[in-house]
Amino acid sequence: MGSLAPQTLATSFLQDSDFINGLYILAVIFFIVGLRGLAGPQTAVRGNKIAAVGMAIAVVATLLKPGVIPDTETAILMAFGVLVGTAVGVPAARSVKMTAMPQMVALFNGVGGGAVALIAWSEFRRHFTGSTGEWDETVMIASLFAAIIGSISFWGSNIAFGKLQEILPGRPIKVPGQQLLNLVLLLICVGSAIAIVSGTHSEILFILGILVAAAILGNMVVLPIGGADMPVVISLLNAFTGLSAAAAGIALDNFALIVAGTIVGASGSILTNLMAVAMNRSVPSIIAGGFGGGDAAPAGAPAGAGAGGTARSTSAQDAAIQLAYARQVVVVPGYGMAVAQAQHAVREMALALEKKGVEVKYAIHPVAGRMPGHMNVLLAEADVPYDQLKEMDDINPEFGRTDVSLIIGANDVTNPAANNDPGSPIYGMPILEVDKSQSVIVLKRSMSSGFAGIDNPLFYDPKTAMLFGDAKASVSEITTELGGL
Repeated sequence: MGSLAPQTLATSFLQDSDFINGLYILAVIFFIVGLRGLAGPQTAVRGNKIAAVGMAIAVVATLLKPGVIPDTETAILMAFGVLVGTAVGVPAARSVKMTAMPQMVALFNGVGGGAVALIAWSEFRRHFTGSTGEWDETVMIASLFAAIIGSISFWGSNIAFGKLQEILPGRPIKVPGQQLLNLVLLLICVGSAIAIVSGTHSEILFILGILVAAAILGNMVVLPIGGADMPVVISLLNAFTGLSAAAAGIALDNFALIVAGTIVGASGSILTNLMAVAMNRSVPSIIAGGFGGGDAAPAGAPAGAGAGGTARSTSAQDAAIQLAYARQVVVVPGYGMAVAQAQHAVREMALALEKKGVEVKYAIHPVAGRMPGHMNVLLAEADVPYDQLKEMDDINPEFGRTDVSLIIGANDVTNPAANNDPGSPIYGMPILEVDKSQSVIVLKRSMSSGFAGIDNPLFYDPKTAMLFGDAKASVSEITTELGGL
């Protein structure tokens, strides 16, 4: 008996509530420090690792709680889930291309929302179809909220993934009476939740009235949202997943889950609002859908078609001469740079220009690319100095004294129609005012429109020259020409 005492004492200490809560507090500190590190490319990797350590501590703390692992069978099942998740998640994360990162983020975010919805369902079954007894009203409401929001996030994220992956059309997809249908589905979700709280403990009501109705609502909310609004949608769905996780934390009495979910929900909500402001649109108008992702002009369409002008093409040699004799060059990256994986070639070109005494800066629009911070991530990967990355508000005053603006795949965020065409769908949207530069060089594969599906009159401006071709190849050719000057 004496030999068992130390083991019993150790087990008692590890399962002590104060010790477990201490681990949770430590995990939360790691979460907050890690999130702070994500504020800039230079500290993002370290911040991500710190947050990962915090999550590992939170997992260990949860496993130490009495009753979490009631028997060996449960332990084996949990270990199997961890192994399957690791086997799927690690190779997927390591092999995904930077161009596919937005849809990967959407997919992983959806998995989080789906997990929360399943947890809520499991808690419902445990209390009302098992032998646990009555469910505390506060916990019940939190679980039902988590089920609704988690299900919406899961299915909405799947639609966002399909649009970004081009499995589904990027254009808005609407059905007659869209908004009325969404309202009916929301009322079904809320009404079912109220009925369950009132005492109608029907599992069919939970599944059909909450999970299924919320699933259809998630699909119907994101389908009519066009591709141009996808960065905002991803951020909004991320906030939904965070809020649902926080609610699940209340239901499970898990301190770390409450704090982590609240952090994700709050940061996602703030980011969503900031991006909506950057597009001069409200979040409700974005959810209402109907903008962005329209049918683009076909590749190779005649120059000036739909814009009433003629585009002027240039060569890599002429572009190199123009860049070499500039005092300041502003590079404006967009999704085209991501598609071509041209960020390293852009960095080499910038180094060649700097050797010639040219000042190089990078203009970053808040919604450039397909997710928040997409361009920052790509350029950080190519070791572009952080101080050369300029946000929209900081770089716009610089364009008046910029000799050459080099646009690489950016379209909608440089469209001057946002400033001077009241009839344009993007009128009023803050843009990078490259049209104020002395000259503009645009790298594109063709004259096709951007993801918003609208033409860009900048391409037909007399000061603009179009360099057609793959962005990476074009930039590399410019760098080669620079070496010979």
